[in-house]
Amino acid sequence: MSATPSAADAYAPTDRTVPTRSRERATYDRDLVHAILDADYLCHLGFVRDGAPVVLPTLYARVGERLYVHGSTGSRPLRGAGEATGLPVCLTVTHLDGLVLARSAFNHTVNYRSVVVHGVARQVTDPAERSAALDALVDHIMPGRAADSRPANARELAATAVIALDLREVSAKVRTGGPGDDPEDLTLPHWAGVLPVTRAYGPPEPGDDLDPSIAVPGYLTAR
Repeated sequence: MSATPSAADAYAPTDRTVPTRSRERATYDRDLVHAILDADYLCHLGFVRDGAPVVLPTLYARVGERLYVHGSTGSRPLRGAGEATGLPVCLTVTHLDGLVLARSAFNHTVNYRSVVVHGVARQVTDPAERSAALDALVDHIMPGRAADSRPANARELAATAVIALDLREVSAKVRTGGPGDDPEDLTLPHWAGVLPVTRAYGPPEPGDDLDPSIAVPGYLTAR
């Protein structure tokens, strides 16, 4: 890892963002946190409902020091975020970068980059902020797509809710490198190393009802 970032370039650790295991993998570097968040668009949003934990997979986008998450206005977590106190949540994003195969079963692990965000989510009600957030969500998944699609109409906007979560209590955790076998296992006749894991996009598949004269947009062929 790089040198410890200055206070202006890092999030302040809290009791909730300091891990109990593998603390050497934790970092609060702001640029690294942003890079991990910007490299994906699927998160898991955790909250408590009726006294029991609930975790939902959903889409997100980062705009500055704020995350936007979208869903249905009928969703209970999004309704909870609309209350005066907001909704306490924990949001996580994880990239799996490789399977780390050791000589012993116990020392198998994975290479990964992850971010955990704690905070209180609030529902976005300002029309301008909500419109900008929805565009950001579309463009985060596919840059250029917001301008290349019909904007949501009044009925669709009424059925869509957006919650905002500020980046305040934040930590990242990263694991890289090969297996960490015990010295006594190094002579065992088992292969050891890393199997890299990457995301790949296939060729665009046009819809059955697409006008054949409409060409595949450049932002798709460039991926």
